[in-house]
Amino acid sequence: MSTTDTTTRITVNSPDLMQELGRRLATLLRPGDLVLLSGELGAGKTTLTRGLGEGLGVRGAVTSPTFVIARVHPSLTGGPALVHVDAYRLGGGLDEMEDLDLDVSLPESVVVVEWGEGKVEELSEDRLHVVIARAVGGEAAPGAGGVRDVAHADAVADGAGVTDGDDVREVTVTGVGARWAGADLSALGPT
Repeated sequence: MSTTDTTTRITVNSPDLMQELGRRLATLLRPGDLVLLSGELGAGKTTLTRGLGEGLGVRGAVTSPTFVIARVHPSLTGGPALVHVDAYRLGGGLDEMEDLDLDVSLPESVVVVEWGEGKVEELSEDRLHVVIARAVGGEAAPGAGGVRDVAHADAVADGAGVTDGDDVREVTVTGVGARWAGADLSALGPT
């Protein structure tokens, strides 16, 4: 990321508010946008994406694509489709991602990639990086992009978010590239 990137930080106190953040974020998105989501298992990535889907007015329940790798949710309102990808099981970077044809989907869709950091940045010079970290005593927990506990994945496969009662998250949204230069990402905060 460069010095021209735009960043905002938001404290989110519940899964419902994480979903609301996704709805607010959807108002900023347009066809061709790439959104990378990072955070430990259960941080709220799929909950945020569920809100994006609601905000974009797409068809189908937004659930974790962990076991199918990618889901396409067509628009019900004439807007862009939502392509929701879980790149965790894909270790080969962009070469392995090419099988998903994300580069074909990107111009007319909003593509959201969970666990995509270091794997799909080459798809677009312009993208949003969203990092979700558990807050501990008002501070973001270390290791926000930490190791995923695959054995625990079944318990939270629907992305319902919080599994341990600790609902507070620190969300950092960074716009990268000319598309996001000067964007007012602080509008994503509480109203």
